Amino acid sequence: MNTAFLTVYWRDMIRFRRFRPMLFSTLIQPILWMAFFGIGMSSNFDKFSQFAMLPPGIRSVDYLTFMAAGVIAMTTLFTSLFGGISLLFDKRWGIMKEMLASPMPRTHILWGISLSGVTKALIQATLIMIFGLLIGVEFFSGFTLARIIIAVLGIALFVTIFSLGFLFLSAGITMRLESMEGVQGIMTLLTMPLFFSSNALYPIESFPSWLRVISVVNPLTYLVKGIRYFAIGNDFFAMGTHYSYSLQEILTSLIVLIIFSAITYVFAWVTFRKAVVT
Repeated sequence: MNTAFLTVYWRDMIRFRRFRPMLFSTLIQPILWMAFFGIGMSSNFDKFSQFAMLPPGIRSVDYLTFMAAGVIAMTTLFTSLFGGISLLFDKRWGIMKEMLASPMPRTHILWGISLSGVTKALIQATLIMIFGLLIGVEFFSGFTLARIIIAVLGIALFVTIFSLGFLFLSAGITMRLESMEGVQGIMTLLTMPLFFSSNALYPIESFPSWLRVISVVNPLTYLVKGIRYFAIGNDFFAMGTHYSYSLQEILTSLIVLIIFSAITYVFAWVTFRKAVVT
């Protein structure tokens, strides 16, 4: 059994661990988002939410808890979109040329880098959940131990599928470009529209109709929906909006993410198959 992708995987993880500034910023940035933006904005939004009519028997969720799911999704998006940049360094240093010329299947390079990115995303998601619980995020409130385990596994599944999709996209784009500035420009151009057209920070019900259409085709919207379903529950009230998720709706969200990942994998696979590094 050819497991060359494990070599690529471990190499990228070792590089991640040894590059201390990147390691520090990657792990600390989402915590800073929670600590400053989350706590600061929650006090303001919660004041407005107290005037909303709460449906009887429905659990009310504060903005910090509502936003925490969005921060997990946002961090996963950022990590995944920029996850393929390490391939650009390999191209510049001549390492990619050697890997492409080796007997190792090219798909193993793609899978090694992608699984490394997924590992980083899962580490970040875990840190955000732990830190969030410490500062008052009401994840898993009233859950039994068995349900907490299922919820954590469900979040991990959604994060993994979503992360793979954007890692494949990132790897494909990076292999087609030679300029670091060009890669960063495209990633930045994708990041902001994806983030702010999703339901990560605000309910999409308040969006204009044209922006709501964009949010429907935004993969980040489906990731946030999955995280909230598992971390908060299937029926809650937040930001003046009543959220009720059925199991069928969550399965549909997962299928959408799987289809998105399959499409981006084909894009990356074709790119790697035709790649020529001089």
